Amino acid sequence: MSLSRINPAQTKAWTALQDHFNQDNTSDIKSLFKSESNRAKDFSIQWNNFYIDYSKNALSKKTMDLLIDLSKEVGLSEAIAHYFNGTAINETESRAVLHTALRDKSATAINVDGENIIPQINAVKAQMKAFSNDIINGVKTGYTGKAFTDVVNIGIGGSDLGPAMVVEALKFYQNHLKLHFVSNVDGDHVQEVLKGLNPETTLFVVVSKTFTTQETLSNATTIKNWFLQTASQKDVAKHFAAVSTNTQKISDFGIVPAHVFTMWDWVGGRFSLWSAVGLSIALAVGYDHFEEMLSGAFEMDQHFKHTPFEKNIPIVLSLISIWYANFYKSETQAIIPYTQYLSRFSAYLQQGIMESNGKCFDRAGNRVSYETETVIWGEPGTNSQHAFFQLMHQGTKLIPADFIGFKKSLHGDTDHHNKLMANFFAQTEALLSGKTRTQVDQEFAEKGTDALVASKVAPFKVFEGNKPTNTLLIDQLTPSALGSLIALYEHKIFVQGVIWNIFSYDQWGVELGKQLATNILSEIEGSTKGQHDPSTQLLLKIFNS
Repeated sequence: MSLSRINPAQTKAWTALQDHFNQDNTSDIKSLFKSESNRAKDFSIQWNNFYIDYSKNALSKKTMDLLIDLSKEVGLSEAIAHYFNGTAINETESRAVLHTALRDKSATAINVDGENIIPQINAVKAQMKAFSNDIINGVKTGYTGKAFTDVVNIGIGGSDLGPAMVVEALKFYQNHLKLHFVSNVDGDHVQEVLKGLNPETTLFVVVSKTFTTQETLSNATTIKNWFLQTASQKDVAKHFAAVSTNTQKISDFGIVPAHVFTMWDWVGGRFSLWSAVGLSIALAVGYDHFEEMLSGAFEMDQHFKHTPFEKNIPIVLSLISIWYANFYKSETQAIIPYTQYLSRFSAYLQQGIMESNGKCFDRAGNRVSYETETVIWGEPGTNSQHAFFQLMHQGTKLIPADFIGFKKSLHGDTDHHNKLMANFFAQTEALLSGKTRTQVDQEFAEKGTDALVASKVAPFKVFEGNKPTNTLLIDQLTPSALGSLIALYEHKIFVQGVIWNIFSYDQWGVELGKQLATNILSEIEGSTKGQHDPSTQLLLKIFNS
């Protein structure tokens, strides 16, 4: 048994937090600023090129002290040690959780089943570097001798979301190769991608650990058949690569060993972009930029491992989320990056966070009596301001939000960036401060608005404020900064899972629907009939009619 089996709701710290929540007035954030003159500075963390402001939250120093007590009482320090040293903390699958090893720069041995895995990691990274350099530089060419112009990543889940998010995030650094991503088993999706491609100059990367995932293999087979309309079977060897462990199926497909990149079962899919799953990233931006991203993640790993809890960014942000989810009963959290480059970031974190901690059974197999993960969502600002911010400002739900912004733009357009960041700062201030009826009335008076009109409209222009936010202000969106940012949220997932006494690194919840889909597919394609609920039975009848 590697992780503790402590029910957080039965700890002394949890009881103290509940009493604190019931008795102490921490809900009025504006009042906290009035009573704590140094609050903005005291509730912030400066680390490398990151500045984290968590002062706009409904919590006091006492709240944070009690939350830190909770993390200590459930054994977080010991759990962190297990997390990094190769202990099989994914206990339901008897696996270690070592995506952190993929970016480790310490030269320290990390053992899994008695074997140091660092040489394996370095060998695959060297293979990725050589392959990506050869593709980018035109050393490896297609079957007609032409250099590659396009790359299609074929995967789903972590084999798609991570690489797709990072390629978009680092588009500023992209070379001449155009990246495309095929994930959905929807045939229309595949055909839309293919119709703009030239088979002579397109490289396909099939990402599937087992090489049996239905969506990925269906898409790969369809794409291969499209390719063979103009090429021969032997040409598959030049145009297809695989990230997988199933050597037999890879060989049967026609992919040569030199184009096969290893995966390991101690890397979960949603944390795998640091591995060979990130091959499409290395192809898009060059291996050196990929390695910079790994270095940034390693720096965050070191910060998480060695920094005291009260100044530890992933731990502090985790505890704040625990506070809202378990005591305020918040059911949702928004993540709002103020850069279009991070347009896929919230979607990426949806899988990472909700697939990890969307659990209702604790590590002893008992149903939990407290809330676990919240719903994660978001879109880039300022687009989101013209969409769901109405709900955040004047809706009835408590929606804690992370605002992510950058001090410097990449293209150097100061005019646009100043306008973007003015909105970034204004929104967190507006969510905090709101607007009172007195202020609304004064605005109407200054405009000379008719008193009867003003009295009718005024209630609808009031903003209650007191909406909690974290601000993550980063110098610039570099590969290193992106690596640190992703790693921050990875460690936040881990901390919350430890506190909630759940297993964060399995995903049994995705299995049932897939199993039923296999059975239903055989019914749709054949004459067999299965037993279903009346609704599904009728839907299948209508579909087949």
